[in-house]
Amino acid sequence: MEKQTSSSSTEAAARVSSIFIYPIKSCRGISVSQAPLSATGFRWDRQWVVVNSKARAITQRVDAKLALVQIELPNEAFLEGWVPTKNSYMVIRAPGMNMLRVSLSKPQQVTDGVTVWEWSGSALDEGQEASEWFTNYLGKPARLVRFNAESETRLVDPQYASGHRVMFSDGYPFMVISQGSMDALNGILKEPVPVNRFRPNILVDGCEPFSEDLWGEVRISKFMFEGVKLCSRCKIPTIDQETGVAGTEPNQTLMKTRSDKVLRPNRKHQGKIYLGQNLVCKDNVSQGKGNMIKVGDPVCILNKVSSAAEAAA
Repeated sequence: MEKQTSSSSTEAAARVSSIFIYPIKSCRGISVSQAPLSATGFRWDRQWVVVNSKARAITQRVDAKLALVQIELPNEAFLEGWVPTKNSYMVIRAPGMNMLRVSLSKPQQVTDGVTVWEWSGSALDEGQEASEWFTNYLGKPARLVRFNAESETRLVDPQYASGHRVMFSDGYPFMVISQGSMDALNGILKEPVPVNRFRPNILVDGCEPFSEDLWGEVRISKFMFEGVKLCSRCKIPTIDQETGVAGTEPNQTLMKTRSDKVLRPNRKHQGKIYLGQNLVCKDNVSQGKGNMIKVGDPVCILNKVSSAAEAAA
């Protein structure tokens, strides 16, 4: 795929306006002012997943009640190099449930055969109390497990980004959406939707609507990222993240304005809709210091394609 060099490559095309971390897959995100980078995305992002009796991931696609599960991590968890102590906890809350505290120290139990999409492997099991909490909340057998980075590797689809890794995110380490895209979409919706419907890691502001479709090489602060695939959307954007109730929008409108048929008229059509761009970080962020993205950081576009039809999707 041939990329065109942006004429404004040294100027900030946008700035980071929000950073979101989703510690437990499909549960509520946390908005933070800064986040440490890791080889699998932001630290703590999708490090946990709730699984059913067959150790398969439970997501909002199957159980929208997960939208109401609130997560809290210690403030210092987002400082560089922070190491949990035995008194460090993730706090989990949900309507009608007592607060659950999960130690950030490494659990001793292991659950084998954990499955997230195409990947299967072992994961660290957070124990009986967490299992009973999620079982009671969801009304079906459930366990909370943590990605075991010491023994497991989950690779990004090599067709789009060979050699990159994730934990329990759907497929890519980072996903970016622009405020311009949100504003443009909300301008044609009868009822505006908040950005939490789309679960980005990075929200940027200052660029044209949907310009992120075109991004190839992107520098955020001093770090090099690459846009590797338009983000195709599932049913989760139709779920109100405050109530857990699903509707038809914004997907119905996106099908008219942001489908593969609209954006990629000469390609094979599969009824997909797109909003946002999946990113990988090209730098080795497991070494050295200062591997942090902060709200306000400049976003510079070093090259881009000329249309969404040329972007990988």
